[in-house]
Amino acid sequence: MFHVPHCYVVFRFCSWHVYAEGIPHCIKTEGPLSLPPEVQFSFTKKTEFAYTFNFVLFPDYVHEHWKEDAFFGYQFLNGVNPMMIQRCTTLPKIFPVTDDMVFPSGQGSLTDEMKKGNIFLCDYKRLDGLKPNTINGKKQYLMAPLVLLHKRPDDTLMPIAIQLKQTPADDNPIFLPTDSEYDWLIAKIFVRSADFNEHQLNVHLLRTHLLAEVFAVSLLRNIPMVHPLYKLLIPHTRYTLQINFLARLTLISPTGVFTQFTSSGGEAMTTILKRSMSSLTYRSLCIPEDIADRGLEDVPNFYYRDDGLKLWDIIHRLVQGVLSYYYKKDTEVQDDPELQKWISDIFEHGFLSQAATGIPERFTTVAELVKFVTMMIFTGSAQHSAVNSGQYDYGGWMPNTPTSLQLPPPTKKGKTNEETMLQTFPDVNTTVQGMATVWLLSKQSSDFVPIGQYPEDHFNEDTPCKLIKAFQEELKVLSAAIKARNKSLKIPYTYMNPAEVENSVAI
Repeated sequence: MFHVPHCYVVFRFCSWHVYAEGIPHCIKTEGPLSLPPEVQFSFTKKTEFAYTFNFVLFPDYVHEHWKEDAFFGYQFLNGVNPMMIQRCTTLPKIFPVTDDMVFPSGQGSLTDEMKKGNIFLCDYKRLDGLKPNTINGKKQYLMAPLVLLHKRPDDTLMPIAIQLKQTPADDNPIFLPTDSEYDWLIAKIFVRSADFNEHQLNVHLLRTHLLAEVFAVSLLRNIPMVHPLYKLLIPHTRYTLQINFLARLTLISPTGVFTQFTSSGGEAMTTILKRSMSSLTYRSLCIPEDIADRGLEDVPNFYYRDDGLKLWDIIHRLVQGVLSYYYKKDTEVQDDPELQKWISDIFEHGFLSQAATGIPERFTTVAELVKFVTMMIFTGSAQHSAVNSGQYDYGGWMPNTPTSLQLPPPTKKGKTNEETMLQTFPDVNTTVQGMATVWLLSKQSSDFVPIGQYPEDHFNEDTPCKLIKAFQEELKVLSAAIKARNKSLKIPYTYMNPAEVENSVAI
């Protein structure tokens, strides 16, 4: 077992701060300069971050295809939010779709297609009943839609029904592809706007940024620098504390861009975060279990899953090799006081002591430790890349991902036209702020460090050093395979390519 001499210093000066009740705690700091030097931005990062609102370029493919049903469906698998879709085996009672609606010629039935595993559901219930924002003196609108999708024989995932509110009613119609062009398009626009808000607050902010900060703060508070866990994890905390401080200051503060220019800004933002936190589980943070729980193991053309599972396995082999070298027996994990204080800190301040999350309060086996550390590294690197790097690709053309909408959805079919659609879109200043923000968040820094690269050598023993080299080789092989596959794709999926995945939540 690895023993830490008591004379070594632990970063005890890191304290917790409750930014808002019901969400993970964050570091207590007066500003970036009061953060530990080891986790502050480099000069290059500071300079680039300050001068990146210079220009925007329209993503051409999205501009050309945003109205198409196939592209709409594709984004649930390989866009910036692949976390909503799940296989549907029973239609929710609040979503009364009939066979006549979706198979008007009698060429199929929902029951049969569900049995075959061809029906999928996206449910934005966390957005229900929120008080939307007011922007430029105008009330905004944020729906909580339900979306039904069908996998066609050619493996295309197509939307077949959309209900924009959770409660069925005469003034809450179920929109269908057979409706008029603008009835169907406006329904998809409301879904895309809901997806933007769900993605930004739950999938991106909470499930990567806020959790990565919890992992980083607990590491600095509890694990000595000579401890192998510190050496393994510290590269995956680079810039996270400072980027999150800036996010709280410039994005989600009362004067932040997100607060001012999105439909969920203000009161709704805290509610969404609390609801998201209450439904957060350990299984949903571990991609093998998450994919299985959502019934997506065999969905074709699901590159987030394909690349993500391979990355998880590669990370897991590294973590298992390194930690098994230092912890030979389960009892050695149980008897490591720093390790146990570390996970206890995470359980309390990251998951608010909620046992229902499935997060361990303490470690009893080496396998438990390996899985948890794998999840931490995956969350701060691969998962963050998957839900962050494509934001401008898909959000740079505003109609595909409106940050807010300023007319209510239609309560009857046949009332929407092009003029109505244009009036529903956000004001120009809202659009500009949204585009500039997603461009900044998607931009790779010139001092970007890809996963597997370690500018500082923390380990000096032969075994962990050899394991890191093997890790790097596996990442190169995966990167080459992804590049080869992408050559044959209309829309290359690059967000899980190890060469494009940053080692930490650094933007």
